[in-house]
Amino acid sequence: MEIEMVAVPAGTVTLSDRRTRRSWPVDLAPYRLAAYPVTQAQYARVAGRRPSTARGDLLPVECVSWSDAVEFCNALSRCEGLAPAYRLDAGGEGAEWDASADGYRLPTEAEWEHACRAGTTGPRYGPLDEIAWYRGNAGEHVHDVGGKRPNAWGLYDMLGNVWEWCWDLYDAEVYGAYRVLRGGGWSDEHWSCRASVRRRSHPTFRIDDVGLRVARSAVR
Repeated sequence: MEIEMVAVPAGTVTLSDRRTRRSWPVDLAPYRLAAYPVTQAQYARVAGRRPSTARGDLLPVECVSWSDAVEFCNALSRCEGLAPAYRLDAGGEGAEWDASADGYRLPTEAEWEHACRAGTTGPRYGPLDEIAWYRGNAGEHVHDVGGKRPNAWGLYDMLGNVWEWCWDLYDAEVYGAYRVLRGGGWSDEHWSCRASVRRRSHPTFRIDDVGLRVARSAVR
């Protein structure tokens, strides 16, 4: 079960939230991030099922919840003999993250945005039609991963195609268990496909434009 991983350098990223009009810097250690969103074939081999609405081995898996995503990370870790990163709550709405584990996990939203930007400072790492599938060019359906130009660090589909779950709670005081989604999807307008855009949803939410990309902490 091979996942192509890209080494992402340490750095600092400034996150921002339009709703609250606040911003905050986050310092990041080096880590690794998958070059592509998890595909349907990869998900099926590890999880033993195909939840997606569309069908195709190289299409990104979709209709996966945040809870599904963390379970997949643990299952993938076990497949490769790595220590699972998460201990899941019984209700499926939360998990504890063992930061010392060497297994697969979801990126934090700071890691996601740092990787998406790949050293750039604008809203996108290139012209949108060249780097992303979105409402303006997707033809109202999801596309195989890797069909658009990658960013400078070799990461594909960071914008468009499917939204990607991140580890973080969105705003626990206001939204409770809701988790962060990043990147925009095939049905979104251009303004949603930007490096800084944050979306939120319940950890059990499933829809046909939400998938995942896995990360791993750097070996110390």
